[in-house]
Amino acid sequence: MKRAALVSGAFLYALSSAALARGVSPYLPLNLEPEIEHQIERVLILAGKPVMSRPIAAATVLDALPKACKIDPLLCSQVQRYLSRYMHKAGIAHASVEGATSSGTGSGSIAPNRYGMAQNSHWDASAVLYLQPSDYLLVDLGAVAYEGRTNYTGSMVSMGWEWAQLDLGFRPHWFSPFTDSSMLMSTEAPTKPSVTLSNYTPLTSLGFSYQIFGSRMTKSDHIVWQDGYTSGEPSLGGLQVTIEPASGWSLSLNRVVQFGGGARGSGSFSQLLKALINPSKYSNTAASNADAANQEGSITSSFLFPGRVPFAVYVEYAGEDTSRGRNYLLGNTALSWGISFPRLFKRFDFTLELTEWQNEWYVNSIYNDGLTNYGLVVGNWFGDQRVFNDIVGGRSAMARLGWDPWFGGRAEVRFRTLENQVYGAIAYQHFHELTLNYSRPWKGVVIGGEFDSGKDVFGGNYNRLAAFMRFGDTSPDRGCGDCDGETPTSDPRNQLLVDAGVHALRVRTDLTETTPKTYGPTTAGVHLGLGARRAVSDHTDLGARVEYDDLDGTNLLGVRIIDYRYRFKNPLAIVAFLGAARYDLATPAYGFYYGLGLQWRDVLPHVDVGVEARYYDSVARDHVLPSDPHTTRPDSFYDISGAVLSLTYHF
Repeated sequence: MKRAALVSGAFLYALSSAALARGVSPYLPLNLEPEIEHQIERVLILAGKPVMSRPIAAATVLDALPKACKIDPLLCSQVQRYLSRYMHKAGIAHASVEGATSSGTGSGSIAPNRYGMAQNSHWDASAVLYLQPSDYLLVDLGAVAYEGRTNYTGSMVSMGWEWAQLDLGFRPHWFSPFTDSSMLMSTEAPTKPSVTLSNYTPLTSLGFSYQIFGSRMTKSDHIVWQDGYTSGEPSLGGLQVTIEPASGWSLSLNRVVQFGGGARGSGSFSQLLKALINPSKYSNTAASNADAANQEGSITSSFLFPGRVPFAVYVEYAGEDTSRGRNYLLGNTALSWGISFPRLFKRFDFTLELTEWQNEWYVNSIYNDGLTNYGLVVGNWFGDQRVFNDIVGGRSAMARLGWDPWFGGRAEVRFRTLENQVYGAIAYQHFHELTLNYSRPWKGVVIGGEFDSGKDVFGGNYNRLAAFMRFGDTSPDRGCGDCDGETPTSDPRNQLLVDAGVHALRVRTDLTETTPKTYGPTTAGVHLGLGARRAVSDHTDLGARVEYDDLDGTNLLGVRIIDYRYRFKNPLAIVAFLGAARYDLATPAYGFYYGLGLQWRDVLPHVDVGVEARYYDSVARDHVLPSDPHTTRPDSFYDISGAVLSLTYHF
């Protein structure tokens, strides 16, 4: 243990001397070295550092190591060894080559999150070389290549400081805490050249971070203009604003805007600014208006729960449009929920991620090629698992189990599934994919293999067997080989929660613009909840929660994005929350919900009693079925209001 501590301390001192000058930071690979990328994600969770966007700055991981190493020295030793490759004036940051064989009628489908590579590609390769002549200047030369395409992902020039780093070149963008999908920006399509300004060290006591970028998309011949089409390269701009007001909890607001192109202009900053300030106006204006834009937005949250079994809970609530002409309401929405355990039984880790979306994603009435680059969506990989431009909703899930076996290396098993809704025109089938992966260091490199087997949404089966070799030995330092680290202890400030109670709720239905609004009766039903919270100050708690209500025989689910409690010195506490709700109708309806409440703490040991007033604001369902009313307005709205009385058991 002493030797391990000395080795770790010496490494951190050397690394910090070079990297903590706080000039530019290199970025770690994104969906190019999944073995070490997942290890880095685990380190950040153990250190209480939420990940809200990617690629991750190396300096961010460096800052997280001291705290994470107290819990899992073996994992940290592996990550430390990996980061050492960045500690030179010039070198190889990443290099990988893979050979594969595939079979099956569905082998031509796109592999999720792999920069546009198809399952039947017989090879792929990627590399990034770097030169850092100054703490404030970094030059990267990178590329991702596979059968049929070479893209210069990773090639860029970075300059600036920790609070303002400017990246010029092929920098990927991922606007989500999720590891397997991102609704707005991901690595599903080849990387676009862009200009990005961001900070990797949070600013002020609120932990403020920002990222803004502008880029050009590939040429489209289907941009609506006047009475026909124009051809050109649309612009794509993105903005992310993140706060971390308490350690271990982050909240982000994200936007992407597609604008300009051909006769619509080259895409000016003023066009982008108009769309960002007033999205409801400029995403729903006439096609003849040159300022018309295609927009998406999301709110994301990540909550880290320390304890004997630490975990991260994260949520993404996204909209393809605004709703009801209100800038704060999201339309044609998608809700994603995930949980990640970075350390289970010392040698395992587990991640589960679920997503459900309404129709209209990645299609647009003005930009008829949608939000695509080289014909592939720039967001969630489900967009390439359907007929191009088909307007359908659906749901997906991903489960991943990692194992660090005693004989060395790393093994993973991952399962993906996807179901597109069927409205009658196209009979989609269920997508499923099973992936087995094993890798281990060998003579200064990492070698491994991966096997994928699945079925696409059109019923085509595919199998892919690949062998790969990556640059660099990421084996843990031998001095830490037998280190178990500190076992996190229980802390009364950290609590798991179970709710049970009753509600009294009333629904106002706004079915179409030509029918009157109707009020249903106030009905009582069962309320259940499951969540976690922790104290972040002497009087304040923050947490995450999933809720279920039986609303007159119809399921009403809620996911709290913000779950706040203020404790007075007496047993009383005030609660406030904001979340995303799912109303289980013929097809799902989505909207925001929020509320306030009063709680009497510890009325019995470990039991709180509380009452909450809540409001579900414009929960929207699109008219997509033949039985739906078809009028000018394409959706119905449901406003739900009432109260909940519940008992909360915390432990």
